[in-house]
Amino acid sequence: MSVRAGIVVTGTEVLTGRVTDRNGPWVSEQLLDLGVDVAHITICGDRPDDLSAQLRFLAEQRVDLIVTTGGLGPTADDLTVATVAAFTGRDLHLDVGLEARIADIIRRWQQRSQVTSDPESTRAGVRKQSMVPAGAQPIPPTGTAPGIAIPAGFGAAGVADGVAPPAILVLPGPPRELQLMWPAALDTDAVVEALAGRSEFRQETIRAYGLSEAELAASLRAAELSVDGFADLEITTCLRGGEVEMVTRFPLGATHAYDALAAVIADNHGRQVFSTDGSTIDDLLAAALTDRRIATAESCTGGMIAARLTDRPGSSAYVMGGVVSYSNAAKSAVLDVPDTLIATHGAVSEQVAAAMAEGAARHLAADVAVSTTGVAGPGGGTELKPVGMVCFGVAVAGRPTVTRTRRFPGDRATVRALATTAALHLIADVLGDDTRT
Repeated sequence: MSVRAGIVVTGTEVLTGRVTDRNGPWVSEQLLDLGVDVAHITICGDRPDDLSAQLRFLAEQRVDLIVTTGGLGPTADDLTVATVAAFTGRDLHLDVGLEARIADIIRRWQQRSQVTSDPESTRAGVRKQSMVPAGAQPIPPTGTAPGIAIPAGFGAAGVADGVAPPAILVLPGPPRELQLMWPAALDTDAVVEALAGRSEFRQETIRAYGLSEAELAASLRAAELSVDGFADLEITTCLRGGEVEMVTRFPLGATHAYDALAAVIADNHGRQVFSTDGSTIDDLLAAALTDRRIATAESCTGGMIAARLTDRPGSSAYVMGGVVSYSNAAKSAVLDVPDTLIATHGAVSEQVAAAMAEGAARHLAADVAVSTTGVAGPGGGTELKPVGMVCFGVAVAGRPTVTRTRRFPGDRATVRALATTAALHLIADVLGDDTRT
């Protein structure tokens, strides 16, 4: 990829961890989809000197575009525009049309919310947000703050002894505002010129479950020796929630190399690969549950499976409901798990997991039901049933109920998260070919 970019996320609240950065990864993904190599993502507080240092660093890395997020509000600590203007040697001037537009947005917002504020303070804030660096192009606000696109090079007030700044795109901090503004930002002259040399490329994603990173790494080492054009493939692997994701980016001319790599992965790990087109297990289950109805019965996962299933819009078409039967009494009273079954085998057992799934299917009128019962920790484990042990059940109408027992590593949160993902994959395995891509 011939065009490089850097991202600067501003905000002391992000730097200190009070707010999680959602903008850096989102902007990076959009740029990568456009064929732009994102070289750096940095975070700095609301201090002009620190922002200037980040801008200087990225300029020295010879990136073609810098994207900043945050610091565009009306308050005293919102200093991004002024700092970027100073860095690029551009004087600020008042954009009267922009000022009127922002004032109208504020006025309508105050009327809707019935909020009153000091008129003089409001005018000062609006004017501050309407200051635009010379030669820059304002981007209409999607909230109250406009974006700014600044062309590469120093302005009239710039100094000649520094590294000339690349094009700089200044975007708001609220993720919704930034994302709504993105299409207009890409159409600005400065950004169009900065991205003009980008390469066309493809990105493909393969997902596998039950495959270790070490096994995948061994296959990639073998592919490096056997696949012609392997060097043209940019491969990133990630282990997350028990799943391995392999993302490959490559120029269009290297399609043959990717196809050969995908064949190697299929030959070596076809049983573990569940998606070759980037679909997630959640995507695949949603498709497989068309014309089916599913219910959940959860103990150790505490409703996390139901939350995953209902996280998708339209899930009401196939999710009937769920039961969190955490206590033995709830298992018996709500799901009809016999007391004698619990006494004989224990609450953490495949026998109880099967009865839970069958009870959920019966009571919630579902033709598919999944259950979990286990020891999430940190206490409660025994030699026979250690911390991390989880029993699963999947009941499907007209078929014998399937049960499995797994042991997961990690703390309580990790065990619960891994068990949730495992439950989704067990449902997929039981439903068979309907969940494979």
